[in-house]
Amino acid sequence: MDVQEYLDHMNRGDPIEGGGEIHKIMREINESTMQLTFELNSHYHTQAEVRELFEKIIGKPVDKTFRLFPPFYTNCGKNTVVGKRVFINTGCHFVDQGGITIGDGTMLGNNVILTTLNHDFDPEKRSTTYPAPILIGKNVWIGSGVTVVPGVKIGDGAVIGAGSVVTRDIPDHVIAAGVPARVIRAIHPGEKPRQRKDLARERLEELD
Repeated sequence: MDVQEYLDHMNRGDPIEGGGEIHKIMREINESTMQLTFELNSHYHTQAEVRELFEKIIGKPVDKTFRLFPPFYTNCGKNTVVGKRVFINTGCHFVDQGGITIGDGTMLGNNVILTTLNHDFDPEKRSTTYPAPILIGKNVWIGSGVTVVPGVKIGDGAVIGAGSVVTRDIPDHVIAAGVPARVIRAIHPGEKPRQRKDLARERLEELD
């Protein structure tokens, strides 16, 4: 079995039995990918060098507008697709066996975890895993410390608050936050975050 056959298995959502043939291929990919992530994370690289190493990790080219601040962690990498103007901040973890797609203009804060594998609930079969993809739309902002679990879709223009755990689909153009993440409100066209001076003025008004 080659890497493409392995990815086809994953993208069908077929289970991976612990100790089976697919699991052995997974382990081989783990080892080769960890060598590349060690090279990426062990010393300074220019952004051009970072892009080159990231392309080796995911096995496909990325646009010159892609930016990543190491360290970055993944134990597969081969099932990740990123669009143009994507930014990945320090400390992010991708468990991408089930497939991770990140749309144009999306930004990931520090220490974001995207995980696409679930384990079997049966303790006797706990080593069996089930892949499911994560799909992140265009111009999404995912705050620091967010975890996104398998099978979730995040719509275009959404904002995910720091520290959230995203367990269900998030619509386009909303702010969602919490554990589990829930939609707080819609984002209005042209809306901007409140500035520090606005917050200070609101506090003064409350004291009057």
